[in-house]
Amino acid sequence: MKNLILIGMPGSGKSTLGVLLAKAIGYAFTDTDLLISRRAGKPLQRILDEDGTEAFLRLEEAVGETLCCDHTVVATGGSMVLSERAMAHLREIGTVVYIDVPFSEISRRVRNIRTRGIVFRPDETLEDVFRARSPLYAGYADLRIEVAADDDIEVTVDKLSAFLQERGM
Repeated sequence: MKNLILIGMPGSGKSTLGVLLAKAIGYAFTDTDLLISRRAGKPLQRILDEDGTEAFLRLEEAVGETLCCDHTVVATGGSMVLSERAMAHLREIGTVVYIDVPFSEISRRVRNIRTRGIVFRPDETLEDVFRARSPLYAGYADLRIEVAADDDIEVTVDKLSAFLQERGM
């Protein structure tokens, strides 16, 4: 199966980039956060608030390890990389692309950390999450796209499209 699996921090633009990239290359688009929400019958933050972090991560893992699609750009939730099983499956069905955005830009974009549906412990900050997950994103990535703070989404779509074309994808 030929899919593009986008990973990266919350606020890195995976969902927005994914929709535009799918249009640019003629692929379908799916967002695992929407699949999680649909399975649970409630928004991500309500899952976290009512069911807890562990239940959310189990549901996210189940979505990630059973995803079945072809010629699709998949935007994953920022915490998908916390599941080795989900990431092993996603790597089997596609090319994993790390959308690498500097922390200064992530912190500018993510203002609603407590209500956005982001998995983190009560004592963690967004910077703690960034530091813990960055090595995981890099480790799972087949490709890494660095996004400068001043890059607009079209620049990133063009950069990623060119990158994929160079590699025959």
